[in-house]
Amino acid sequence: MATWAIGDIQGCHDELARLLEKIRFDTAQDTLWFCGDLVNRGGQSLQVLRLVKSVRERAIVVLGNHDLSLLAIAERNEEGQAKVNPELREVLFAQDRNELLGWLRACPLVHVDHALDFMLVHAGLAPQWTAADAERAAREVEHKLRGESARQLLLSMFGNKPDRWHPRLQGMERLRAAINVLTRMRYCDVRGRIAYREKGMPGTQKPGLYPWFEVPGHAARGIRIVCGHWSTLGRFQGMGINAIDGGCVWGGELIALRLDGDEPQPVAIKSTRPRPPGKFIE
Repeated sequence: MATWAIGDIQGCHDELARLLEKIRFDTAQDTLWFCGDLVNRGGQSLQVLRLVKSVRERAIVVLGNHDLSLLAIAERNEEGQAKVNPELREVLFAQDRNELLGWLRACPLVHVDHALDFMLVHAGLAPQWTAADAERAAREVEHKLRGESARQLLLSMFGNKPDRWHPRLQGMERLRAAINVLTRMRYCDVRGRIAYREKGMPGTQKPGLYPWFEVPGHAARGIRIVCGHWSTLGRFQGMGINAIDGGCVWGGELIALRLDGDEPQPVAIKSTRPRPPGKFIE
C-alpha cells in the first residue's frame, strides 16, 4: 500500500502512463497525490483527465493555476471557448466534458494527511500562514467553487492584485489573494508580496525576494509540504519542502515521490519532449 505524489503533468499523458508503470501503481491498494496542473501544453490534456478521473477512488488532486484556468474558460460562451488552444478545445468540446469538469471543480486546493505528516499544495503558502491557516483559506475558495457563485468566482479570480495575503481582505479580493498564493506563488518579499514575474531558479531573483519557503521569520508549519508549479526549481527536498515539478512538458522529467516510508523516495522518468531554448518557464 504505497502513497505517491506526482508532479505537474500538464497534458503529458504518455509520460504519466510510463511513470505509473515504473512505480508499479496498484489500483487496488496504492494512492496517488497529484499536485495540480494536470492540463495544458503537453497536447494530451483530455487523456490525462480521463486517466486520473478513472482512478479517482485512489487519487487525490489539488488544483493548480492551469486547472483553474480551464474551469474559467469553460464558463465562457461557446464562441469564447472555441478561441483557446486546440488542446483545451479538445477537453471543452469532448462528449464527457461536463463529467470531467464537474469532477475537477470538486477537487481541493490543499490536502492534508496528518498520519503521513504531509500537506499537498500546488504552489506555496503565505509566509504568515500556518498549515491550519492554509487549510482555512483553501476551504473558503473551495466552498465558493462548489457553490452557486462558482461562475462569478471563476470569471473574477484572475489578476495580480491583491499581491499579498492579509486576514482583513474581504470578498473577491480575499479569494483571489488565496488563489494566487496557493496556485501561483514562487517568490515573495518578507511581507508576503508575490513577485509574479520571477520564475527562475533560486539565486536569479531580484534583491529582497525569497523563495516562499525561505522567507525570514515565516510561520512554523509543523508538517512536511509537497508542491509543484516551479519547473526551474525542479526536484528539491529540504526545510520540510518536497518540490516535484520536473518540467516534464519542457523536456525535463516527471517525478513521483513515495510518501509512506521513513523518508520520501523519488522516482522519475525522463521526458522525450524537446527542451526549449533558455530557461524553463511556467
